[in-house]
Amino acid sequence: MPSHLIIVEATSDRAWATSAGTAVTAREYVTHPERFGLRQLRVINLSGDYDYLDFGYYCSLLAEARQQKVVPSVGSISTLSRKALYALELPELNAALRQDVEKLPSPPRGAFTLTLCFGRAMDPGYKGFARQVFDRFRVPLLRAEIIRDERWLIKSLTPLAPSALSPVEFEVFLAALESYTRADWRTPRQKTTPKHSLAILHNPNEALPPSGKPALKKFVQVGATLGIGVELIERKDFLRLAEFDALFIRETTGIDNHTYRFARKAEREGMPVVDDPVSILRCTNKVYLAELLRSNKLPAPKTLVLDRESILEAEKAIGYPVVLKIPDGSFSRGVVKAADRAELMKTARELLKRSDVILAQEFMYTEYDWRVGVLNNQPLFVSQYMMAAKHWQIVHHMKGGLYDEGRFKTFAVEDAPAEVVDTALRAARLIGDGLYGVDLKQNDRGVFVIEINDNPNLDKGVEDAVLKDELYKKVLLDFIRRIEAR
Repeated sequence: MPSHLIIVEATSDRAWATSAGTAVTAREYVTHPERFGLRQLRVINLSGDYDYLDFGYYCSLLAEARQQKVVPSVGSISTLSRKALYALELPELNAALRQDVEKLPSPPRGAFTLTLCFGRAMDPGYKGFARQVFDRFRVPLLRAEIIRDERWLIKSLTPLAPSALSPVEFEVFLAALESYTRADWRTPRQKTTPKHSLAILHNPNEALPPSGKPALKKFVQVGATLGIGVELIERKDFLRLAEFDALFIRETTGIDNHTYRFARKAEREGMPVVDDPVSILRCTNKVYLAELLRSNKLPAPKTLVLDRESILEAEKAIGYPVVLKIPDGSFSRGVVKAADRAELMKTARELLKRSDVILAQEFMYTEYDWRVGVLNNQPLFVSQYMMAAKHWQIVHHMKGGLYDEGRFKTFAVEDAPAEVVDTALRAARLIGDGLYGVDLKQNDRGVFVIEINDNPNLDKGVEDAVLKDELYKKVLLDFIRRIEAR
């Protein structure tokens, strides 16, 4: 039977490791190739020092070069170095975790950690989960952080050294090590490591995000089938951004917040980013958009730029009712309708406290607005957003942070009015080649562009109502195209 070589952290560790095989330190294994070159060796790398180009990393690397069987492999070490890489495995592992939790007589109430050694869990209630983790990664010792977010999920998987274990854990580990060295070694089930990685910036606490949790989970799941590892990141992950190949911003953007800083940093790193900084600059300011549409002769409601001295120009040029907007509002925020001069003056003065200029726009009543999603100058989806009940806007903001939204209807692109789609494409091309949502109104006078959004909603059951998973696939394939075109 082939002999086992146990690689340990320190010379003092040899005492406990010799019961399972020949024990050597990582430094010895790396610096004395003449002593450890036998192909039939089975190497168990317990150094725990798996960082790239550290001794532990080199141990697994050299074992493979010497054609020795080794755990963990360099592939497992590399995959576990970044969550974006092992995210491909998480859906199945999370399912195994939940199965074990459901069988427990007293399920945990909050976040917890599990120590896993050679396919065993320190807590015997997680046998199935521990086996599946080891089957995929073949790492001798792992710490799994488990959290609750609607369902039980793996937050992280971290390789450990035996020195990180408590005395009780260490005894269980020794028993698992001896059992493992007596058993036959099976080759773990192989899966493809994601070729690319995508960070999705989101805010889990945002009230009206451009993509909710179900849609974000869809991006992760569909990404796994395309070979792109998708990881959800937050504002606190700014310094990690360069770890990824591309960035997708899925929280409401603004020039004066972190979303713009993320976009700028991604661009400086040479990463494809949606929304890109230029698109954010152009789309988040309605004054810019109004002038852009006017100068390019795209149909839009009659619009004026007002300051404190010119408020009454809206009365002369547009009449009542008139819609007043702050330049950087989103989701119907900062948009107010004035029915007469008193309301005009009162509302305009309030809005001008927030901005030196505001917009006055012709009011066009329609039962719904069109929204055309455009990606890389191609139509992605077409939806109708109905007005909120007993209100003239799609989103009715109320006191206390409450809001009400209207219904929706999504169409196949080919079934939507050609004039609506063509006008939207013309408008989007003025901004760039990213992902945009063009809002339009249609009446007996024609089709009019209301605004161009740089991070349109992509939500499960709404914008994906026709395309289903194909919508997420189209977005992710475009990121792959951008990454590979760099």
